[in-house]
Amino acid sequence: MLNVISYILVGLVVGVLGRFFYPGKVEMGLLWTIVLGIAGSLLAGMVTNRGAPGLNRAGILASILGAIVLIFLGRMLNIGA
Repeated sequence: MLNVISYILVGLVVGVLGRFFYPGKVEMGLLWTIVLGIAGSLLAGMVTNRGAPGLNRAGILASILGAIVLIFLGRMLNIGA
């Protein structure tokens, strides 16, 4: 149960940072921010860590970039508006 809560909190932080660094206004609710943050973290984690456990700066940066990419895709598909 604690892992699920930590994933949600990390997804929220990554999603908020992704929205902050995304150029332009992002009209998206808190739920979509969390979902895109978690998805961005998972997407970037698969690319950067290749299954290795642990937390590192490159992984956090990649998670934020992954969230930015997913925000871009979500806006193109008009998701979360």
